[in-house]
Amino acid sequence: MCAVRPKLDSEPVVGHLSAIHDWPHAPLHRLSDAGVFMVTSGTYQKARLFRTPERLTFLTNSLTELCQKYSLDLQAWAVFPNHYHFLAQILQPRNLSRLTRHLHSSTVIWINEQDGAPNRKVWFQYWESHITFHRSYLARLNYVYQNPVKHGLVRDASAYEWCSAGWFERKADRAFFKTVRSFPCDKLDIPDDFDA
Repeated sequence: MCAVRPKLDSEPVVGHLSAIHDWPHAPLHRLSDAGVFMVTSGTYQKARLFRTPERLTFLTNSLTELCQKYSLDLQAWAVFPNHYHFLAQILQPRNLSRLTRHLHSSTVIWINEQDGAPNRKVWFQYWESHITFHRSYLARLNYVYQNPVKHGLVRDASAYEWCSAGWFERKADRAFFKTVRSFPCDKLDIPDDFDA
């Protein structure tokens, strides 16, 4: 994981895929360019399946280990009983779908084994956003770091064990830390209507 900010374009990326009509019932995954992505995924029917410390740790460790396996430079993460968010710099766009497929299938097997529910649907879908503006990147970093506070789980995000906020506070350059913390994130359009 890296606390150094990635290089982001100053202009939005508009590719040939912009003319494709989106399927209205599920997010369209347009993964043709390398860059920084924010990813959010939720459990089916927002079920709180990862509700214990052991389960949250398993999901967090699975995410961080698979990011290494698929060469995603994990920038920030927050894991909850029924959803997660992360930001990562991705050099091979197809690795994002590989990572989510692997993460979801391995955690489904494990959690369903824990609960004796072998055919239960666990994950609903995931959404990714390609971040192309530096200010957008900083706002989303702050959003992920502050997400445990947003959900009312802690008063200080660094106290939430399954989020990178504590790591960021301890390891980041102080000026960069203060810059990220200063970015407003309350008006971002991120799928996050979960009760954690």
